[in-house]
Amino acid sequence: MSRFAKSPWLIHYDASSCNGCDIEVLACLTPKFDVERLGVVNTGNPKHADIFLVTGAVNEQSREVIRNIYHQLPEPKVVVAVGVCASSGGIFAECYNIAGGVDGVIPVDVYVPGCAARPEAIIDGVVQALDVLERKQKEMTALANSLDKALFQRATKADAPEILALQKIAYQSEAEIYGEDSLPAQQQTLAELEADFESVPDMAKPFGWDGPLPVPVGPAQIVFLKAVVNGKIIGSVRGYQLGDTVCLRRLSVHPYFWRRGIGRQLVRELEAAFPAAKRFEIFTGRESSRSLGHFRKLGYQEFATTQFNPKVTWVYMQKDRA
Repeated sequence: MSRFAKSPWLIHYDASSCNGCDIEVLACLTPKFDVERLGVVNTGNPKHADIFLVTGAVNEQSREVIRNIYHQLPEPKVVVAVGVCASSGGIFAECYNIAGGVDGVIPVDVYVPGCAARPEAIIDGVVQALDVLERKQKEMTALANSLDKALFQRATKADAPEILALQKIAYQSEAEIYGEDSLPAQQQTLAELEADFESVPDMAKPFGWDGPLPVPVGPAQIVFLKAVVNGKIIGSVRGYQLGDTVCLRRLSVHPYFWRRGIGRQLVRELEAAFPAAKRFEIFTGRESSRSLGHFRKLGYQEFATTQFNPKVTWVYMQKDRA
């Protein structure tokens, strides 16, 4: 039996329910049902959860919250919609401020019927979620064993949602190092990322660049690369050229595929995409020893630092083309 079956952790979010399903969720924790004796833990931190349990219909205010919580859960993860409202919007489906069920915002793996859903049904839904977790774990293992078939391709604007989700997962460890979530990679929105496909963002200025960034004439001036295994994006990086220098930004690899050469290959592929460049530049946090060591192995050396905020200092690294 795997670690998921022994101790699944879940996070519960009330989208906009009448509190009927929420009370039944709490009932699962009472002595009569006592799901904690089975190892089920209700945590308040999505980074520690395996199962995302949602009650109530999705309204305009909760839509982004649900999406943000979902992207913070590590892979593999399972979403359980509890009650008819979370499943389809229920009696509130036609209301002006209701967007529908949870599956209109994020993928749902298990639906628990009822109004309100009974504790026995909720527990059964969690048990079904464990089976889904086991299956997803096996799929991810199969992906890891297929890395020799990984494809490194140009990404398009259509890939932006998947790249953003990957980016937020990949940079969670960086945010934990500094104890805050203000890192630009964690704060970027989908609209901002889509805009990056059209122009270079101001925050990406190379070290020492004082003037405004030029507006790209075409998509060749800013390049997005992705690493794809079995149709799933597991890594990405972007870069653009100013003069003889290419700036590499936002190298992201799914934590499940760390130490497997994906990041190294992405950097090499991006460097090869700019054959006329003579110098390459990237930056990372001073306390991010894993990233610093990774780039040193690729031939990059520190040459400058800047203060991002009181907790975070950027270390700029460079490499000349051999």
